Amino acid sequence: MSIFLLLTALLFLVSCGGGESSKAMVPSDALNNWHWRNPLPQGNALNGVTYGNGIFVAVGDDGTILTSADGTTWTSRTSGAAGILNGITYGNGIFVAVGAGGTILTSADGLNWTSTTSRTTDYLDGVTYGNGKFIAVGVGGTILTSADGFTWTSRTSGTTDYLNGVTYDNGTFIAISNTGTIVTSADGTTWTSRTSGTTNVLAGVTYGKGTFIVVGANATILTSADGTTWTSRTPVTFDYLTGVTYGNGTFIAVGFNGRILTSADGITWTPRTPGTAAGPLTGVTYGNGIFIAVGGGFNDAASDIPGMILTSADGLTWTSRTSGTDNSLNGVTYGNGTFVAVGFNAGFGGGGTILTSADGITWTLRTPGTDNSLNGVTYGNGTFITVGDNGTILQSDPVK
Repeated sequence: MSIFLLLTALLFLVSCGGGESSKAMVPSDALNNWHWRNPLPQGNALNGVTYGNGIFVAVGDDGTILTSADGTTWTSRTSGAAGILNGITYGNGIFVAVGAGGTILTSADGLNWTSTTSRTTDYLDGVTYGNGKFIAVGVGGTILTSADGFTWTSRTSGTTDYLNGVTYDNGTFIAISNTGTIVTSADGTTWTSRTSGTTNVLAGVTYGKGTFIVVGANATILTSADGTTWTSRTPVTFDYLTGVTYGNGTFIAVGFNGRILTSADGITWTPRTPGTAAGPLTGVTYGNGIFIAVGGGFNDAASDIPGMILTSADGLTWTSRTSGTDNSLNGVTYGNGTFVAVGFNAGFGGGGTILTSADGITWTLRTPGTDNSLNGVTYGNGTFITVGDNGTILQSDPVK
C-alpha cells in the first residue's frame, strides 16, 4: 500500500512545478507531513474498533488511529506509534490501544495519544476493561493488568498459547487463544483454563443476552452462559471469523472474504451481504445506534486490501465508508490543470487503471479500454499518452 503514499509524494512535487525557483520555495519541513488521498480515509489495514466518550476509534497498521463521531466521516489522528495497533477499548474515562512490541497508548479524548510503559516487548493483540481493571493479552500467554491504563502488571495466564482477544462481562474476564484455549478470571489476576472443545484458532469474543460468544477459524462459533462450559454451534460458512460484537438485540460476527453473520440468540446465524469488495473484516463494535466493521490486509487469496470501514443501523444492510481504488499505480503526471495516474487492477477480471484529478485530492476512475497493465504516462501537445504491457499505447482526447 506504500504505492499510494508514493503517489501523493509525486503529486506534491509535480504541483510545485519543475523550475529551480519553485523548488526553492518549498518549505524545509513541507515534506515531513503527508496525507492520504487515495484510498480515503486512509489505506492501512484496520484491526480493531471501539466506541466510547461519544466517538468511534479504529486502530490499525503503521500506528493508524481514526476517529469518527457518526461512523461516516473519519479523521486520522497522530498516534506517535509506527508499529501495528491491534486492539482498543474504552473504560475509566480513557481509551487504551495495544499493539506490536508491547505498545500501549492512552487517550482521554481519542484525539491526542500518549505512549505508556507496558514493561513488555511482547506482541499485544487484545484489550478490554471491566471490574475496575484494564486487561491486555498477547503472544506467549501474556496477560497484563492495570487499574488506570498507565501502570501495568504482568500476570500468569497458565498457558503459553497466543492470546488473541479478551472481554469482560457477567463478572468474568475471558481470554481466547490460537489453539482453542480459553482462560477465565474473576479478578484479572488468577486465571483458569477451560475446555473449549476445539483446537481451532479463536479470534473474537463478546457477551450479550446472557451468553458469551467466541468465534474463530473454520467458522468456529462457541457459546457459554458462564464462560466455563462451552457448546459448539453449526457454522453457516467455512470462512475464518475474526470478530464478534453485540448490540441492539443482535450478535454480529465478521471475517475473511467480507463475511458478516447475524444472530438473535448466538445459536442460529444468517449470512449478510457486506455491500463491499470481499476483503477481510477483522473487527466490529456497536455504539451510538450503529454497528461499525473494520478490516483490510491480507485476505484468503493473499491479496492486500486497504483499510475498510462498513456501517449498519441494523446489521442487515451495510454501507461502505471508504472510497478510491486499491489498484496498483505505476505512474503519474500533470498537464493542463489535470493529474493523471495509471496502473493495473490485479483483481478478478484485471484491466488497466486510469485515475484523474483536478486538485490531487479527489480522484475519478476512468475507463481505460484495455486489460493490459499501464506503466507510464506523460502530457504534451494538448494530450495525455500512457504506455503499458504488450506494446500498449493509449492517447486521450485533446484536452481543451
